[in-house]
Amino acid sequence: MSLPVTAPVIGVIGGGQLARMMSPEASELGIELRVLAESPESCAAAVIPHAPVGDHTDLAVLREFARRVDVVTFDHEHVPTEHLRVLEEEGVAVRPGPQALVHAQDKIRMREAVDRLGLPNPRWAAVADADQLLAFGREVGWPVVLKTPRGGYDGKGVMLVAEDAVGSAPVRAWFEAIPQKGWSGLLVEEKVPFTRELSALVARRPSGEVRAWDVVESVQTDSVCDEVTAPAPGLDPQVAAAAQRIALRLAEELGVSGVMAAELFEVPGREGGVLVNELAMRPHNSGHWTQDGAVTSQFEQHLRAVLDLPLGSTAPVAGVTVMKNVLGGANEDLAGACPAAMAAHPEAKVHLYGKAVRPGRKVGHVNLSGPAAELAQVRRAAREAAAILRDGPAADPAATDPTDR
Repeated sequence: MSLPVTAPVIGVIGGGQLARMMSPEASELGIELRVLAESPESCAAAVIPHAPVGDHTDLAVLREFARRVDVVTFDHEHVPTEHLRVLEEEGVAVRPGPQALVHAQDKIRMREAVDRLGLPNPRWAAVADADQLLAFGREVGWPVVLKTPRGGYDGKGVMLVAEDAVGSAPVRAWFEAIPQKGWSGLLVEEKVPFTRELSALVARRPSGEVRAWDVVESVQTDSVCDEVTAPAPGLDPQVAAAAQRIALRLAEELGVSGVMAAELFEVPGREGGVLVNELAMRPHNSGHWTQDGAVTSQFEQHLRAVLDLPLGSTAPVAGVTVMKNVLGGANEDLAGACPAAMAAHPEAKVHLYGKAVRPGRKVGHVNLSGPAAELAQVRRAAREAAAILRDGPAADPAATDPTDR
């Protein structure tokens, strides 16, 4: 009598596009994926059969979800740290664990860790009132960047503050929220004179194996990741190596399990050439290029890592890959625009998230690879394919892309 075939079960908290994009990779590896979704309309729930709806801030819901899986991981970082500690104490394999994940959840904790490890931070401080904010600004120069320590993403929870705005209503409201939110303060940083943003994506498994992908350039539009080029064009090899070392050191010292993105500022003249901006401990927008541009995608690697399986090669499969996000625009029928985008650029790989279109919302992306010497053509084709999806088949892609430069 043959025994039933069993497969590891990974539970993902959050039903967004990152969980959705783990699904085909899990299927290929024979892994069962389950998702704790925010609603029945969550885009991951459309492709993952076992997707119960529940509140990720409710410990009872988390306990019930974790009871039916082998490993818990994340589509986002917004699960209360104290709940994850309880799950871990009760024997649940939480990866990354709360002791690591807190550095992606709390920006002040992250800055403290970067300082403790002797890695390059911007000048920063935790401030509890307007007087402390004024003192910091007068020390480093105005304007300064004020951040909420938790909950911010895609430009949310970030405010550029000039000296004459310290007493303004928005700044006062943030300070007044500190005790209500249970924050240790607000994070204030110098306004870094960076030339561009970089991302160093790495993966680590619990037993210690680590791998890193090429360092990439990330272009933001209205504080949302819009375009990624892998590898970062013209990046000094010494700066690239420093960026990878920083990301790997953080992953190792913080005990990360899974994929981690270290978002960095390139700052010529500063020692090492880069400063740490933020951390994400899950697959990341700056790593979407790996789906079609690397031997092992970030989604497959994340699944391997959280199950403590041997990690895959991170080698690129082409000289350059460009990832262009499709942000919600004039066209609401993305599927209807797909034939035109595919016909215009058959070499492009289109990834749609099954989400309703809203202005500026991430609803998909396009990957396109080619020889390094043809970067300009590859970039143009990726932008044109994304513009057709965003604006409809009748759009003039060359005239509508805000990142063309």
